[in-house]
Amino acid sequence: MARYFAGLDVGGTTVKSVLVDETGEVAGSMVEVRSHVKEGYEATFAQLESALDQLLVPLGASRSEVRGIGLDVPAPSSHGVIWGKANLAEDWVGTNIRDRFSERIGVPVHMTNDGNAAAVGEYSLRHKGVGGLLFVAPGTGLGGGFVLPGGGLYEGANGLALEVGHISVPFLEEDGELPTCACGWKGCVEAWVSLVALRRRLRVELAKSKWADHELAQSEAPVEEKAFRLREFAEKGDALATEIFQRQGHILGYALADLVRVFDPGLVVIGGGLAETGFRDRYLDWVRGGFQERAWPMYVHSPIDPEKATTRFEWAVGGDSAAALGMAFVARELFG
Repeated sequence: MARYFAGLDVGGTTVKSVLVDETGEVAGSMVEVRSHVKEGYEATFAQLESALDQLLVPLGASRSEVRGIGLDVPAPSSHGVIWGKANLAEDWVGTNIRDRFSERIGVPVHMTNDGNAAAVGEYSLRHKGVGGLLFVAPGTGLGGGFVLPGGGLYEGANGLALEVGHISVPFLEEDGELPTCACGWKGCVEAWVSLVALRRRLRVELAKSKWADHELAQSEAPVEEKAFRLREFAEKGDALATEIFQRQGHILGYALADLVRVFDPGLVVIGGGLAETGFRDRYLDWVRGGFQERAWPMYVHSPIDPEKATTRFEWAVGGDSAAALGMAFVARELFG
């Protein structure tokens, strides 16, 4: 009988799922089903089972051949218990999702958040000599994760480590105030580096007279649609889009300098939708610029070998499947 390990990545819109076998090879293709997280965790469990069956059927396999599941959720959790609602329904909070799903499906389950899962996925897709890996993903918010040299995921004593979006940066709005983050605090890096922040900055910029003739200023579309188009403009070298993304990249790099000073990962991987854009090389240069402004020189280049970069920056390579793949590898490691 074959032995498989599943990775189930629960998002606000879809559930992505993959299988790996006992040798660590991916079995079949990624399966994606609609997410029902706002309808409650029981509705989501049904979707998880559906995804699992869709993985197994093409292989002629059954659930009895699944020996472990790695599950990630878009919310803070500790030892399987959801600690914050995020974009989930109310019944998730305070519930031991890990144990309830494990009991329902009859398979051992390990659970973490989506940032941790993607970090492990990116680590698993690279050669084993990577050392540590710090992962950050600008999206609706700013998530992250840290993989130790050797492949161990660092989650902290309560599973709550690496809330990277909520470290402070000293960048002010035009009125001299720190911007307010979605978490309610002021000055978080996520208040500059996220889709929500992008919309805010676009509103501020379009209110300025220097952009009065810009196509986006002339448009009657809602700011959400305008912000979505901003990447398209940046790819064409548009001055407004370039200015907004350049500031975002610089601030992200500045914040990463403090994280690197704490963890010294050697490799920083940036995920999220920006990894797929046509201006990503320029964006990475802006990140490096912000990093070099804040980082000590030894975190940029080795004092012994000046040609050697002590901190490298790369784009994510796992795409949509990174988190699910990471959780499948975690399941194999824990339950294999």
